[in-house]
Amino acid sequence: MGKLAARLPHFPVSLRFAWLNLLRNGRRSLLSILIIAIAVFALTSAGGFGLYTYESLKESTARDTGHLTLSQPGYFTQDEDMPLSNGLDNSQALIKQIIADDAIRGIQPRIYFSGLVSNGSKSTIFMGTGVNEREFNMKGPFLDMRAGQTLSDITSSRYDPAEPQVMLGVDLARNLKVNIGDWVTLLATTSDGALNAFDFNVRGIYSTGVPDLDKRQLYIHITSAQELLASDKVSTLSVFLFETAQTNAVQQHISEKLHQLSSSSDLLSKTSDQLSKTSDHLSQPIEITPWQDRAFFYKKVKDLYDRIFGIMGAVMGLVVFVALFNTMTMTVTERTREIGTLSALGCYPSEIIRGFLCEAGLLALIGSMLGTVSNALTCVLLLFVDVQMPPPPGRSEGYPLNIYFSFELVAFTTFGVMFICLLAAFFSARKGVNKSITEALIYV
Repeated sequence: MGKLAARLPHFPVSLRFAWLNLLRNGRRSLLSILIIAIAVFALTSAGGFGLYTYESLKESTARDTGHLTLSQPGYFTQDEDMPLSNGLDNSQALIKQIIADDAIRGIQPRIYFSGLVSNGSKSTIFMGTGVNEREFNMKGPFLDMRAGQTLSDITSSRYDPAEPQVMLGVDLARNLKVNIGDWVTLLATTSDGALNAFDFNVRGIYSTGVPDLDKRQLYIHITSAQELLASDKVSTLSVFLFETAQTNAVQQHISEKLHQLSSSSDLLSKTSDQLSKTSDHLSQPIEITPWQDRAFFYKKVKDLYDRIFGIMGAVMGLVVFVALFNTMTMTVTERTREIGTLSALGCYPSEIIRGFLCEAGLLALIGSMLGTVSNALTCVLLLFVDVQMPPPPGRSEGYPLNIYFSFELVAFTTFGVMFICLLAAFFSARKGVNKSITEALIYV
C-alpha cells in the first residue's frame, strides 16, 4: 500500500515538469499547439459537415421512398408488361395487419405510372405518382411548394369529385404554361392495355430540387390513379417510421408478421373456400426493400465523401507528425547535455523518453481542446448565420451549411492526434537518449 501511495503523485509531477519544459520555449510550443488545433478543427469540421450531409440525404431519401417498401418480388428489377401488372392486391388488408407496430408512423400506398399530359395545345411525357393526402405530411420539409397547396383530403366536404386534383413539378408546369386553377389532361394506358384520359385541375406546383424530376413528375390522388388505370391494385406500400435507426428492427418484425400470415392463410385455404379468397391476398409473396437499397445518390455521395475525408485526414495527420517531429527534434537537440546529466545521475533511457512523451501528449491535449472548442463555436454560429452552399451536381437548389458536433468524432480525432504526437516524440527522443553519456555531456 505504501508503494502505491508513493507512486500516485508521480503522474501529476510529470505533468508539471512537462508543462514547465514547454514554457522554456513558449513560442515554439504555442506554434505546435496551433498546428494541432487547426488540424483538429479542420478534421472535426469536415467530419461534422459529412455527418450533416449523410443525415440529410438519409432523411430525404427515407421521406421520399419510405423507410421500408413492400412490393411484389422483383418489382424494382423488372419492367411491367401492363400498368400495375406487378401491383399488390387488397392493400388495405395488408396495411391493417402490420400498422399495429408502435415504431410505424404510417403506411402509404403508391401507384407509379406514366403517360402524356396536355394543356390542350401542347403535350409532353410525365411520370405520375398516385398518393393520398397524408403523403405530404410524411415528406415534411423535403417538399418545396412553389404555389398552391398539396392535394386535399378526398373524404372532406371541400373536395369536389367532379374536379380531380393534380400537383405538377415546377418545370413541367412552366413547359405547359399552366398555373393554379388551370386544367390539364392525363392520358395513360390502363391495366387492360386500353387508353384512358381524365381532366385534372392544377392544385399545386412544387419542386423536388432535381431538374430532371421537375420536368416530368406529378402527383394525383391514388383513387384517381386507380380510375385512370382501371385497376384497384397499388404499386407499392411505403412504410414510414418515427426513427430511421429502427429500420432493420421493423423490417425483421414485418417479415416475421408476413410469414405468420402466410402460414395461417395456408391453413385457412385448406379449411374453407370462402376464406381462401381472403387468404390469397394475405399469402401473396411480399418483398421488403429498405431505404438503403433504393438510395443510390446517398451511397455515391457517402462513398465520395468517405474518400475525400480519408485523404484529408491522412494529409492532416502527416502535417501534425512532421510539425511535432521537427519541434521535438529541436527540443531534444537543445537538451542533449541535460539528457546526458540525467543519464549520469542514474535515470533510465525509458524514463527520459517518458518525459518527452508526456510533453508531446500535453501539446496534443491542449491543441485538441482548442480545436474542439473552435469546432463547437463554429457549429453554434452556423445555427444563427445563414450560409448557403451551392447546388450539388444534378440539383437546382442550394442548401444551408450546417456542421454536426459529434463527441465520437472528437474522441476519435483526439486519439489519432495524440497517437501521432507520441509517435513523433518517441522517434525524436530515442535518437537523443541513444548517445553515450560522455558524448551528450560535451555536446555543444
